[in-house]
Amino acid sequence: MKSVLSNAALVGSATLASRVTGFGRDIFLAALLGAGPLAEIFVIAFRLPNLFRRLFAEGAFNAAFVPLFTKRLESEGEASALAFAGRILAVLLAALCVFTLLAQIFMPALVLALAQGFSGDAAKFDAAVHYARISFPYLIFMSLMSLFAAMLNATGRFFAAAFAPILLNLVLIGAMALAVVNQGAPLDYIIWGVALAGFVQFAFVFIAAWRARLRVALVTPKITPEVKSVWLLAVPGILAAGIGQINLLVGTSIATGQAGAAAWLYYADRLYQLPMGVIGVAMSVALLPELSRRLAASQEAQAHDAQSTAVLAAGFLTLPAAAGLFVLAAPIISLLFERGAFGAEDTAITAHLLQAFCLGLPAFVFIKALQPSFFARQDTRAPFIDGAIGVAVNVSLSLAFFPIYGAVAIALATVAAGYVTLILMLVRLARRNVWHLRGLVLARLLAQSLAAAGMAGALQLVMQAVPPQTQPLGIWLLGMIGFGGLGFVVSAVVLGGVPRQAVFDALGRLRRRQR
Repeated sequence: MKSVLSNAALVGSATLASRVTGFGRDIFLAALLGAGPLAEIFVIAFRLPNLFRRLFAEGAFNAAFVPLFTKRLESEGEASALAFAGRILAVLLAALCVFTLLAQIFMPALVLALAQGFSGDAAKFDAAVHYARISFPYLIFMSLMSLFAAMLNATGRFFAAAFAPILLNLVLIGAMALAVVNQGAPLDYIIWGVALAGFVQFAFVFIAAWRARLRVALVTPKITPEVKSVWLLAVPGILAAGIGQINLLVGTSIATGQAGAAAWLYYADRLYQLPMGVIGVAMSVALLPELSRRLAASQEAQAHDAQSTAVLAAGFLTLPAAAGLFVLAAPIISLLFERGAFGAEDTAITAHLLQAFCLGLPAFVFIKALQPSFFARQDTRAPFIDGAIGVAVNVSLSLAFFPIYGAVAIALATVAAGYVTLILMLVRLARRNVWHLRGLVLARLLAQSLAAAGMAGALQLVMQAVPPQTQPLGIWLLGMIGFGGLGFVVSAVVLGGVPRQAVFDALGRLRRRQR
C-alpha cells in the first residue's frame, strides 16, 4: 500500500505548492477587490467555468474514464488504450464546443442560477454576465487537460496534472501585477488572465503526456458502445464526484442575497480547501488507479487494505488540520487578507465561516477518500444517490436558516450535508461487504480524534497566555502551528492513532537520507 501513500504524497506536495501560490493570488485579490461588488462579480465569473470543470472534467470524467482506460491498458495493451482515449477525446471536444456555445447564449440564465441576489441590481448582473462569458472558455482547456491528466495518472505519472494549477495562480498574479502597473481596471486583467491560464495549463499537461508517449489521435466523433459506456458512467458521476462543488454552488447562489456574503464564503472556502486539496483530492487521485488495478487483477483483499490505508492517512492529516484551522482562523485570515479593501470586519466574518467549514472538513475529506471504492468498480450511481440526498439537506437547511443567521447558516448547512453523505456511503460500503469502518481502523480514527481535540485545547490555552499581538503575527503563527503539529503527532502515537512501527520506519528513512 506504499504506492498509494507515495503517490498521494507526490500529488499532495504539488497541490500544497498550488495552494500556497493560490494564497498569494488571493492576497492580491483581497487587496485589489476586497469583499465588495467587484469581488462578488469575480467570484461568480470565475466559479461558473470552475464549477463545470470540477464536475465534468475532474470529477465525473475521471470517475468514468480511469477505470475503463486502466482495464483496457491491463488487458489489451497501450495501443488499444490510447485508441480508446482518442475516441473519447473526439466526443469530449465536440460536446465541449456545443456546451460552451450554449453557455454563451444562455449565460444570463446561468448567472441568475448562481447569483440570484444580483437580479435586483442590473449593472452588477450585466457585469457578471459579461465577465462570465470571457472566462467560460477556460472550461474547454481544462476539460481537455483532464483527459491527458487521467492517462498520466492511470500510468502512474501524477506530478504534471497536480502541478498545473500552480500555473493558473502565477498567470493571475501576473495579470493583477499588470493591472497595478498599468493602472487599469483590475477585473478586466484578472478575467482575461483566467482564459489565458486555461490554455497554459492544458499545454503543460499535453506536453507531459506527449513526452510520456501517451499520444492520442483525434478522430471523427462517433457514439460507439464504449464511448456510451463512459458517458453513462459520467452522468451520475457528475453529482457523485462533485458534491462539494454543488453544495458550494447552492451556498453561493443563496449568499448573493446578502451584501459581501459571496466574497466572505469564497475566502473561507479557499482556506478550508487547502487540506481538502492536499489530503482529500490527492488521496482520491492516487487511490483510484490503484484500486482499479487491484480489482482488474481480482485482488479484493489488497483493494480493501488500500482503502483502509487511505482512510487512516486521511484522518491522520485532516483531523489536526481541521482543529488547528478552527482555533487559528482569525489570525490566519488577518495575516493573509486583512489589507487594502479587506478590513477587520471582513476578517471577523470570514473567520466565523471558516470555523463552521472546519467542523465538516473531516467529512469532506473522507468522502473523497471513499469515492474511489465505488468508481473503481464502475459504480457512479450509488454515490450519486448519496450525494443527491446530501444536496437536498444542504438546500433545505440553507433556505430555512439563511434569512435568520445569514452566511454562517450556509456553511453549517454544507457541513450537515457532508456528514449525511458520508454516513450513507459508509452504510452502503458495509452492506456490500466492500469496506467496513470497524476494528483497528475505527480505533485508530478515534485515537486521532482525541489527539486532535487535545491539540485544539492546548492551542487555545497558549493563545490566551501568549496573544497574537505580543509578536509579529507570521512568527507567532509558525510557532503555534509547530507546537500544535508536534503535540498532535506525539499524542496520536501514544494513543495508538498511528502504528508506532510506521513512525520508526519513517525516522529510519530520514536518518538514512541525512547520511
